[in-house]
Amino acid sequence: MADETSAFVIPLHQVPRKRKDKAGADRATAPRPRKKRKAPAVAAAAAAAAAVAAAEPEIQFPESLIPPEFLAADGAMAEPPAAQPLAVTVRQSEPVAPTQTVAALIGPATPSHHRLAPAILSTAALTLGAVGITINGWFARSLGSSDVAGWLFLAVGVAADLVALVLPSCAAGLWRSRQRSTALVGWTVWLLTFIFAVAASIGFTSTNITDVKLSRASRVTPAIASAQATLSDAMAARDRECKGGVGKFCRERETAVAERRQMLDSAMASVEAAADPQTEAAIKLVSWGSRGLLNPAPEDFAMLRLILLALLPQIGGILLMVGQRSRSRV
Repeated sequence: MADETSAFVIPLHQVPRKRKDKAGADRATAPRPRKKRKAPAVAAAAAAAAAVAAAEPEIQFPESLIPPEFLAADGAMAEPPAAQPLAVTVRQSEPVAPTQTVAALIGPATPSHHRLAPAILSTAALTLGAVGITINGWFARSLGSSDVAGWLFLAVGVAADLVALVLPSCAAGLWRSRQRSTALVGWTVWLLTFIFAVAASIGFTSTNITDVKLSRASRVTPAIASAQATLSDAMAARDRECKGGVGKFCRERETAVAERRQMLDSAMASVEAAADPQTEAAIKLVSWGSRGLLNPAPEDFAMLRLILLALLPQIGGILLMVGQRSRSRV
């Protein structure tokens, strides 16, 4: 009988079965404790790295083939560095009021009436200057004996009034720029032109006022008409009575004519007094306001009115200087 032999294959080298190092695997896969406070960006990066590590296949090595120092180094590299908080220093400035900021940017507010007043004053000065130029030109031309002389006087009057209008502003500017001698010369020239302009204004005013008064005084009112008719009748009766000689009845008619003439003169005087009602009203007002202490005559008020009407059109240059100075300060 053949010997039954059983063949056994005995491997020459038997590789020991790999054992899973639970301690190493736990050390590799177990989440490491993290700090509670991390920056949002660092925490997101750590979560992404953990997800990638969980998706990759795990390679395990036997404990005998992995040196302990590598494991320690691997743990140190796996732990992300702790985020250091950034120290930001915010410097807070002192609070500034909104009104102070606006005032510093745009400057102090100027009321509208402060800007309007210089403009109105300059407009009034130019208006008075135009009136003064017209007055001086008209009166200067009326003094000429011929047309050529009249036009020459007109040119002199207009030029003098223009100088009186603009010279105060120029002289004041020269004085502020410390050119005192030139400024004094300018003021001297202005004084001469001012006197010339005032003289022309006095002539213009007195001429027109006299013409108006004569025109009003020559009016024939019903009282004057009645007095004139009565006087005419009295004169006719006298002439008839005195034709044969001077006697008793003739003398009576002469007396009647004298009475009628006085009545006519009284009527004409009342009309002449009414020709200038401003003077009469001003005299009554002054007497009433002073309780009778002041009783000016009609000539006093007439002179005051003449001075005012002559001076006012010639102060346009002074007003223009004041208006420009006020506008520069606003």
